[in-house]
Amino acid sequence: MNWMLLPLKRYAEFSGRSRRTEYWMFQLFMFLVYLAMMVLMMVVGGGALVMASGGDPASALAAGGAMMLIAGLYCVFALAMFVPSLAVSVRRLHDTNRTGWWLLAPMAGYVVMLVGAGLTAASPDNPAIGGILAAIGGLSALILAIVLLVFMFLEGTRGPNDYGPDPKSDALDHVFA
Repeated sequence: MNWMLLPLKRYAEFSGRSRRTEYWMFQLFMFLVYLAMMVLMMVVGGGALVMASGGDPASALAAGGAMMLIAGLYCVFALAMFVPSLAVSVRRLHDTNRTGWWLLAPMAGYVVMLVGAGLTAASPDNPAIGGILAAIGGLSALILAIVLLVFMFLEGTRGPNDYGPDPKSDALDHVFA
C-alpha cells in the first residue's frame, strides 16, 4: 500500500526518479478506484432500471441522480490525480534515463491525424491524401504509445544517472519512515 500512495506524497515532484514498483502500483491504485466507482454505478444503475420497470419513476430518477453524483465524484478524483499521475510518469521515464517529454510523443501522431482530417474536409472531392495522412497519424500514435508503454516496463539505469540517484539504493528509505 505504501507504493500505491507514494506518488501522492510526492504530489507535484517532477524531478528525480521512480521505480517500476512505484509507477505500476500507483496505476493499480488508479484502476482499483475506477473499478470500484464503475461497480458502484452499475449497482445504482441496475437499481434504477428495476425501479423504473416497477413503475416508480421518482425512485428511478433518484437512482439516476445518484449515478450522476458518483460519476461527478470520480471526475473530481481523476482531476485531483492528474498531477501525481503525470509526475510519477515523468519520474519513471527519468529512471530509464529518458526525458519526461517522451510523454508527448504519441501526440505527434494525433496532430498528423488532425491535419489529415483537415485536408479531407478542405477537399471533399479528393479525400485520399487526407485519409492516408490520418491513417499514418493514427498508426504512428499507436506505435509511439506502445513505445512509451515499453519504456515504463524497462528496468531503470543502475546507479546515478542524469536525473538523480538510483531509487533502489538505500538513500530513499526515509520516504517510508
